[in-house]
Amino acid sequence: MKTIHMANGFQHMNKTVLLAKENGVLVGAHPSLPDRQGWGRREMVIEPEELASCFIYQVGALTGFLKLHSVDMYHIKPHGAVYGMTARNMDLARAAVGVAKTFGVAYMGLAGTCHQTACEELGVPFITEWYADMEYAPDGKLLITKKHDPITLDVVTARVSKMLSEGLITAKDGTFLPLGTGVKDVSICCHSDTPGSVEIAKLVKTMVDENNAHLN
Repeated sequence: MKTIHMANGFQHMNKTVLLAKENGVLVGAHPSLPDRQGWGRREMVIEPEELASCFIYQVGALTGFLKLHSVDMYHIKPHGAVYGMTARNMDLARAAVGVAKTFGVAYMGLAGTCHQTACEELGVPFITEWYADMEYAPDGKLLITKKHDPITLDVVTARVSKMLSEGLITAKDGTFLPLGTGVKDVSICCHSDTPGSVEIAKLVKTMVDENNAHLN
């Protein structure tokens, strides 16, 4: 099932919720650090309580538009730098996951990190995510950058094929890493600001659809 993550912008929120409803697309909230100039991709020092309030503020805004158009929220997934911060820091992870618990939705994040541990602690459904258009370090760390470099469709095809067939992450040095212990399902992310994003998204969707049809 396709999902849309909502960033800031009240007009964009309203229009996107309507588009999602018209096209049968699930909607997830995508809150970030208060860093509009850096598109939320620069780390900052923030306390867990501040982060929770920051997320509630943003998710609450989206909730208003969802209620307006009778659409449910499917999950919450942190955006940009705070995604990595919450993956590494349990206090921040608990704050972020706690917001998902407040709104009664699942939390999307990296398997085998504080994301998954916090969800298990707080009893929040966890959705494992993997990135088709971003690099992973040999130790499994997601390399979050402010600007996304171009990536060829051949590279995306190879990465997605490895993930779908064997559940393995392709690291930057060419080695392969397990996605996570006990993980069976995965959500694949493609960024809209990666060069050639439309072609990448279409390719990934086709591969996922073909894989799912084979499994069924």
